[in-house]
Amino acid sequence: MSGKTTKAGGRASTTSTDRLGRLLALVPYVVNRDSVALEEAAEAFGVTEKQLIDDLNLLWCVELRSPDPYCPIDLSYEGGEITVTEAESIARPLRLKVDEASALLVALRMLADVPGLQDRDALSRVIAKLETAAGAAGAAAGKVSVEVDAHGDALARLRQAIGAGRRVHLSYYVPARDENTERDVDPMRLLVVEGNTYLEGWCRRAEAVRLFRLDRVTDLTVLEVPAQVPETAEPIDVDAGLFRPSDRDERVTFELTPQGRWVADYHPCESVTELGEGRLRIVLRTPDTRWVRGLALRLGDQGRIVDPPALAAAVRADAARALARYDER
Repeated sequence: MSGKTTKAGGRASTTSTDRLGRLLALVPYVVNRDSVALEEAAEAFGVTEKQLIDDLNLLWCVELRSPDPYCPIDLSYEGGEITVTEAESIARPLRLKVDEASALLVALRMLADVPGLQDRDALSRVIAKLETAAGAAGAAAGKVSVEVDAHGDALARLRQAIGAGRRVHLSYYVPARDENTERDVDPMRLLVVEGNTYLEGWCRRAEAVRLFRLDRVTDLTVLEVPAQVPETAEPIDVDAGLFRPSDRDERVTFELTPQGRWVADYHPCESVTELGEGRLRIVLRTPDTRWVRGLALRLGDQGRIVDPPALAAAVRADAARALARYDER
């Protein structure tokens, strides 16, 4: 299996699906050849040596467990030669439990509903074989229906734009400012991070590489203009998450009750400290405090801003104005 490579503005870009395919195929590919030169493997998978090294570094996180003890894969690419040892456990037959088989079948059926999917026939055959092998688990999974928001036909049009090397015009909602913005973007790739689909591209408005969440794209037009991604534009490293704090960002400290702990799960935190009795102190960084003020008002008695004092005072003033409106009514 080789990762599909597409072009946008003269630069290669790959999707998260492509990378998953490479990661699944890379270890068996090397094991079957004893050792492979980095250059040869990169050419076989249609990626640069740097991209391949990034994949290999990610594979360091992989552990294949047998009943006892666990069996980590020993992988090395020193001297430009990739070698894999202690990987005998990958030859073990896969035995899925009922819940695992059901979850896998539901996920595969969701994938089959994604618009613009390639090799749909191959996926259908895989689903049919797994249903047969799973028996009762397959029948149970067939009663589960999951509706996926595919963002209309935006995903298909973006794939078309990337394949044709075209610029797109976006109407994009920015929640931090609670406004829609208009911008031209030269697409680079589509990727999935933390369960959300993003377009990565060169934003002509910001003159920088940006990520755009597809569920925040309110309108999209493929332009009859070639995409021109600057040679200096570098893809964003999303392996460490999307949180990119800056020294210029405002540092905001919240104290949360047990009912407000959800904030730490839904927002990237610089630090999280247990205060006892289920309470938390979290520190957020943000370039724009307007959404933080809205969050504080949403929390009500479930949390409060304790630092900086000026921002806490602004939230109290916001709350007082809101209460005054109720009194007027």
